[in-house]
Amino acid sequence: MSKKEGKNNKQSSLKTQLTPGQKAADKLTTFAGSWGFIIGLLIIIFFWITVNAMAMIYRWDPYPFILLNLGLSCLAALQAPIILMSQNRQAERDRINAKYDYQVNRKAEREIQEIIKYLHEIKRRLK
Repeated sequence: MSKKEGKNNKQSSLKTQLTPGQKAADKLTTFAGSWGFIIGLLIIIFFWITVNAMAMIYRWDPYPFILLNLGLSCLAALQAPIILMSQNRQAERDRINAKYDYQVNRKAEREIQEIIKYLHEIKRRLK
């Protein structure tokens, strides 16, 4: 297997047609794993608690913030399986990369053995 053939073969197997769900899972995982998401969520939670704790007349979610807890629980329940789907796809890409690396290493090992054999032959002829 030439280097170019191996590279093209690896790329074609990694760039399979993604379903809309897989694309969405990758995008959500990228966003949900960012500092922007974490900081934004903390700001929303802080705002929610502050407004509900300070409001005198209309408190849509008074302490102990049951509605906020429900929202965060739903977010976690929906986000976790989507992130796991994306991680499974990443694991598959990693397996393909590892298989390709193994093939390249085996080929390099065979080439090195051939070079050593040739060097021993040259050494024997020089004696």
